[in-house]
Amino acid sequence: MPPAHRDQRGRRGAGRRPGGPRRTGRPPEDLARRTAFDVIRAVQTRDAYANLLLPGRLRSRGLTGRDAALATELTYGTLRGRGTYDAVLALCSDRDLRRIDPPLLDVLRLGAHQILATRIPSHAAVGTAVELARSVAGPARAKFANAVLRKVATRDLEAWLDIVAPRGGDEVARLSVAYSHPAWIVSALRDSLGPDRDEIERLLAADNERPRVTLVARPGRATLEELYEAGAEPAPLSPYGAVLPEGDPGAIAAVREGRAGVQDEASQLVALALTAAPLEGPDARWLDMCAGPGGKAGLLAAVAAQHGARLLASDLQPHRAGLVAGAVDDRAGVIVADGAAPAWRPGAFDRVLLDVPCTGLGALRRRPEARWRRGPEAVAELTPLQRRLLASALEAVRPGGVVAYVTCSPHLAETSVVVDDVLDGRDDVERLDAPAVLASVAPGLTGVAAGKDGYARFWPHRHGTDAMFLALLRRR
Repeated sequence: MPPAHRDQRGRRGAGRRPGGPRRTGRPPEDLARRTAFDVIRAVQTRDAYANLLLPGRLRSRGLTGRDAALATELTYGTLRGRGTYDAVLALCSDRDLRRIDPPLLDVLRLGAHQILATRIPSHAAVGTAVELARSVAGPARAKFANAVLRKVATRDLEAWLDIVAPRGGDEVARLSVAYSHPAWIVSALRDSLGPDRDEIERLLAADNERPRVTLVARPGRATLEELYEAGAEPAPLSPYGAVLPEGDPGAIAAVREGRAGVQDEASQLVALALTAAPLEGPDARWLDMCAGPGGKAGLLAAVAAQHGARLLASDLQPHRAGLVAGAVDDRAGVIVADGAAPAWRPGAFDRVLLDVPCTGLGALRRRPEARWRRGPEAVAELTPLQRRLLASALEAVRPGGVVAYVTCSPHLAETSVVVDDVLDGRDDVERLDAPAVLASVAPGLTGVAAGKDGYARFWPHRHGTDAMFLALLRRR
């Protein structure tokens, strides 16, 4: 399977449009390629996130419709497929890729994506990439780009994969190249699948699919009907979810006003599971302990209001706390606080959500560049913090109350290992059946249980969501 989402347009030109592209003196399709290149360079040099940077670039350059779609496909497709394309480029270049100037190497990756994973004709893909190389690196290097990309164009992707990722050798190395994931991530995901590790190719392929835009109607503030009228469709799992097949979610009034939001279905469901988990005693004080940027807090605050409860949302970073404030209404409180050294007294809350900082390996569909940013050492750096935060969350909840431990990573060291380590030797905390609680809020949900530990796991290839882990823990 190709490592990146195929372009479905099969077109070469777009024609000029009024606005930004006309003022540049450059055809819109060329401007789309330059926009993709600029975003990719920002990702490489400034640790920018493509999903945050690209929309603004599209607006500032007046790219809309098919031209915006082309820039988006080239940006995300090149970032997703980088591992595969580098393996092919290494065979087509007479010099080590590490000796190629980084801007020129990004042009080559962009050209390889057009040649191998879109319907753009090879001669057009080579020609436009060479012109881009000329503009960013000069005539001499444009000749080098031309020679390399012409070699790339001699085979299709499947033929190249037979060469760079042959079967019969190191399986992790093959999957790493074929599906453009670092080898350490392939190993971690395969281990996380446990008995279902034969699903690894389906999971890696799902990581390389473009995710759908999923919306949440925050109850009491927006309705699903309002989102449907704006062009959304029912979501398969979440009772408050909707899917936007196309268009800008910011153009929907409810989203623009903060009454609805963009939120993955798994993210919605783990928050709802906390609200549905059985507890003993009062149910009035809820806490979102690491709330930024506010997606789960927005949903929790709305559900809390309907239950006669009140949410307090906290985050260590002031700017993230500010984003949370924009997602909740004035019935919720938002503070800047360190969850590992909290400002609240022990046992102050009935329900606590802890969505810990993690490697984000479960959201590689949405942030494809994240797979190239971190190595396995990141896990060792994060897990001590995750343990401290979970211990703090268990202190924040009263006896009889519930903590939801959530990560947007399926890595065992960030999920079940953290929970098991923190609970080791403690007899005052019990594990609840998270899959059963999820079934009560999403009756059509299956495939989240793994083993008998009571934990729940979402997977892109099974559920069409981010990979997400949930443990529900109740103080005795």
